[in-house]
Amino acid sequence: MILAITGAVLSSSYREAVERSFDRRLDVFLRTLVADVASPPEDTLDKLAPALGEPLFDLPLSGWYWQVTKLTAQKPDVHSSRSLWDGNLPHLDELGVATDAEGTRRSYVSGPDEQKLRLIERTVDLGEDGRFRIGVAGDPQEIDEEMRSFDQALVVTFGVLTTVLLLTTMFQVRFGLAPLKRLSESLTAIRSGSAERLEGDFPVEIEPLARETNALIDANKQIVERARTHVGNLAHALKTPLSVVVNEAAARGNDAFAAKVREQVDIMRDQVARHLERAHLAARLTVVGTITEVSPVVAALARTLEKLHRDRGIAIDLHTSAEARFQGERQDLEEMVGNLVDNACKWARSRVSIEVMVVPAEARQKSMIHIFVDDDGVGLTPQQRQQVAHRGQRLDETKPGSGLGLSIVVELAALYGGYLTLETAPIGGLRAELVLPSI
Repeated sequence: MILAITGAVLSSSYREAVERSFDRRLDVFLRTLVADVASPPEDTLDKLAPALGEPLFDLPLSGWYWQVTKLTAQKPDVHSSRSLWDGNLPHLDELGVATDAEGTRRSYVSGPDEQKLRLIERTVDLGEDGRFRIGVAGDPQEIDEEMRSFDQALVVTFGVLTTVLLLTTMFQVRFGLAPLKRLSESLTAIRSGSAERLEGDFPVEIEPLARETNALIDANKQIVERARTHVGNLAHALKTPLSVVVNEAAARGNDAFAAKVREQVDIMRDQVARHLERAHLAARLTVVGTITEVSPVVAALARTLEKLHRDRGIAIDLHTSAEARFQGERQDLEEMVGNLVDNACKWARSRVSIEVMVVPAEARQKSMIHIFVDDDGVGLTPQQRQQVAHRGQRLDETKPGSGLGLSIVVELAALYGGYLTLETAPIGGLRAELVLPSI
């Protein structure tokens, strides 16, 4: 756009310069005419034949004309060049063209046979000899040809300049911004877990940014470690006072007050454990760049739980995707999947199925892992599915457990931006679908 505007300004300025040069040429002829009119060889205009030195003034309809008009009270007396033949030039004063500081009027007009002419005109007062309107016109074709030549050269020059500027800009963007692209790729690698820090050499302009980013990552890790330590310390600090309260209450036997104290202590323990667990998990989630391969974790859990339930003849079918990678810590994935598979083994008659698949980013805002755990047990009704997801809720007291497993899975999945749904399994029992973020 800048080049186009510059080209238009240059073209306009050059046209004005060419017109001024052309007008100077016409002005020479005009001055010569004025001199001849002011001192004609005889006292009559009928024999006025100025020696302009231009043969085109004698060639009919050549595009070069002069015209002298004596302005009297009666009909104006007009004398013109032979090239005008029987035509006349228009009068600029009658067309409303303004006069410049030298008393000359200049403009483009239409001449004989609708020719385009460049006309300059002046009115002179010779006193007793009268007033005269003197005009000289020339063919502006040479102006147009000069402008076409200049515009073509301008287009070629600016076209080459535009190409050079575009290539230079592309070179600067490609190579000048390459360090920023490399920095972006390094940050992506950190977020995906394939790197822990920004590595490599960066230009001096970007080096402070890379250094501060690495310092921020280190500070984040230190904060997480301190949070884990504080969580552990708080858990131990609360455990001893609660144990003392329980022991004191137990010493009172079946006293109603002691029973109430034990009941409230159990609630306190459950609440403390729940909130400490959430704080601990939240601290782990702030760690940058943690990625876990899903297939090895699920396979190891399947082998372990199949051995634990070997006496009941539970078989675990495993179908995993080698591309599945969980954007989180391994122990969290083990806890979530382990709870689901253990729960399925407890309720299954003979078979548990585990399937892992990845839904690519094109189908969602980001890639997600879907882990399906099915059993061939009795399954659950919709009301029971809502009930078992709450902390401490158990449907069958004959089965081992505390009733915390599914609620832990729900809370932990939510912290990672995932969720757990319970449906009917294709093999007849309960299907637990765990959705977690992938990369």
